[in-house]
Amino acid sequence: MEKFIDNLSPMDLMRSEKMSLVQLIIPVESAHRAVSYLGELGLLQFRDLNAEKSPFQRTFVNQVKRCGEMSRKLRFFKDQIIKAGLLSSIHPVVEPDVELEELEMQLAEHEHELIEMNSNSEKLRQTYNELLEFKMVLIKAGSFLVSNNNQAVAEEWELSENVYSSDRYVEASSLLEQQMRTADQSGLRFISGIIFQSKALRFERMLFRATRGNMLFNQAPAGEEIMDPLSAEMVKKTVFVVFFSGEQARTKILKICEAFGANCYPVPDDFSKQRQITREILSRLSELETTLDAGIRHQNKALTSIGYHLTQWMSMVRREKAVYDTLNMLNFDVTKKCLVGEGWCPVFAKAKVQEALQRATFDSNSQVGSIFHVMDAVESPPTYFRTNHFTNAYQEIVDAYGIARYQEANPAVYTVVTFPFLFAVMFGDWGHGICLLLGALVLIARESRLSTQKLGSFMEMLFGGRYVLLLMSLFSIYCGLIYNEFFSVPFHIFGGSAYKCRDATCSDAHSAGLIKFRDPYPFGVDPSWRGSRSELPFLNSLKMKMSILLGVAQMNLGIILSYFNARFFRSSLDIRYQFVPQMIFLNSLFGYLSLLIIIKWCIGSQADLYHVMIYMFLSPTDDLGENELFWGQRPLQIVLLLLALVAVPWMLFPKPFILKKLHSERFQGRNYGMLVSSEFDPDVEPDSAREHHEEFNFSEVFVHQMIHSIEFVLGAISNTASYLRLWALSLAHSELSTVFYEKVLLLAWGFTGMTTL
Repeated sequence: MEKFIDNLSPMDLMRSEKMSLVQLIIPVESAHRAVSYLGELGLLQFRDLNAEKSPFQRTFVNQVKRCGEMSRKLRFFKDQIIKAGLLSSIHPVVEPDVELEELEMQLAEHEHELIEMNSNSEKLRQTYNELLEFKMVLIKAGSFLVSNNNQAVAEEWELSENVYSSDRYVEASSLLEQQMRTADQSGLRFISGIIFQSKALRFERMLFRATRGNMLFNQAPAGEEIMDPLSAEMVKKTVFVVFFSGEQARTKILKICEAFGANCYPVPDDFSKQRQITREILSRLSELETTLDAGIRHQNKALTSIGYHLTQWMSMVRREKAVYDTLNMLNFDVTKKCLVGEGWCPVFAKAKVQEALQRATFDSNSQVGSIFHVMDAVESPPTYFRTNHFTNAYQEIVDAYGIARYQEANPAVYTVVTFPFLFAVMFGDWGHGICLLLGALVLIARESRLSTQKLGSFMEMLFGGRYVLLLMSLFSIYCGLIYNEFFSVPFHIFGGSAYKCRDATCSDAHSAGLIKFRDPYPFGVDPSWRGSRSELPFLNSLKMKMSILLGVAQMNLGIILSYFNARFFRSSLDIRYQFVPQMIFLNSLFGYLSLLIIIKWCIGSQADLYHVMIYMFLSPTDDLGENELFWGQRPLQIVLLLLALVAVPWMLFPKPFILKKLHSERFQGRNYGMLVSSEFDPDVEPDSAREHHEEFNFSEVFVHQMIHSIEFVLGAISNTASYLRLWALSLAHSELSTVFYEKVLLLAWGFTGMTTL
């Protein structure tokens, strides 16, 4: 067995890459290009050599601030584009990058222009709103001032307002300006204005309490919605007129108006003056509308021009900021005018890194080249897995739960098969699988175009998992053929059924059952199970037991991977005191249950496996009776139960005490630590990093081993139970599809005499 394992092919593609600690000495004139090229390569992880310095003490702090300021301006542009409803103008373009200084000047000019346009537009909008409110106050408040007995005068006011609404001329003497100037000096007996409709009721109550009821409050809806300059939303307002007497009451009312945000406008008593002011307001409103429309068109044109380059500018600024953040992690040697950096690099990528450095030296016309030097390392390097378009999504799924240690086997390789297959066990329907396959093929066929477009969060997630969807659909078609379900409808694809009715009319097929008259159905579930009385118990039993078999197989795969990891790191303790007892514990209980399931399927026994497993713990020596599946089952169960009980202390106690003994023997009679050699270990790859041996602490090791043992024992039980969700969700999917087919589709097609489950 040992010789067979040694002859297995190495797990090069299934294990994290070997890493090297490298040192880079880069001239100042080529440092920016070098870091930029290395960032595009994505195969070097720099170490922060200035960790003790604050962000403001680093060399390139000014450049980082400039990039941050440019990012702020770009976010401002994007907000303005979204606010203007021109989001469609943002689209990626491929143009040559501009210099950072030139881009900074362009962004400053665009920002100054937009701020100035926004300021002018805000002032014009505020003036427009004031005139619009004044017009509404004149119309509504004028009707309050007209005597109720003089209905003709009121009708004349409405008529004149409609007639002069289309008059554009303004008289030489502007009564509007005169009225606004003399509003505060005139001793008015009433105050008119406009307020938000939501505040009108509270405003009236406050006025009544402040004046002790010595006032008359009239109000009317403004009739038009006005744009709020703060929220840019259309709001409803109410025109009011407050009649009062006395200067003290006037002061109180004005203060309350100011507190409630009400705008007060003077309304003259003379009807002719009201009419003349209205004409002036209408003329100015017309001019302001023209000016506002021209300003909006000019602003939209500027925003459209910015949106055309916005994506490229944002990408460039992010890249420049990342470059300067990385340069701040390097040491700056003032005397030699160079930057010194350290980082982790995969062994296979050293040639690519050197090529990128040479290209940076050539493109920057530097007279001195960069120096690439491999260093010895004692700390544990980072974990790096090589991925491509196909395996990247699976790697991200695994990394979401946890990242493997350096040089450990990569579980994402096995997830490529197990993840979509377990999904297919729950989703098994080859009709639904074909629909899912078509969607995945569309995403893959448009891969080159979709990869360059800006997608929403949901579409981006679907596009990133396009190959996951592809395998899930293929496995779903396979499992659907096994379940013999096409949109919940069975088909005789692989021949006729093995069962037939008891009589020629088949009238009692669903009441008295079917009889078997030929060999079993060659592939998958026999279609005759569909619609029979025993369909649900049969599928329940099949899918539940199949879920247990798949779960135990996957858990065994995880333990076997731990064996290969321990063998790779030459840890015989992990093999003897973790791998062996874990395999014994898992397979003594749940491996034995899987064996019973297979035997029961093979011999067609009616034994109750629940009873067998429960009484294996409660009464292991009792006679099994009709639940006995094979000769010698009872003594075998006793042996397996004892092995499972022995495996728990086997996992818990030996390893910590053996480690303590080895540590004490290594440093027996000495009070100093092991000397770390600067030379490489002869058994270690020359270009790869070595693992750092941390200080031994028995209590921490024992607690860690105890937690690991308890987790495994409890996890073996809970994980086996959690795999039953494959059965539950598969059954739910099948039943929901059946209900949809029978209760929706068939009824819509007019088939009313159908058979229900």
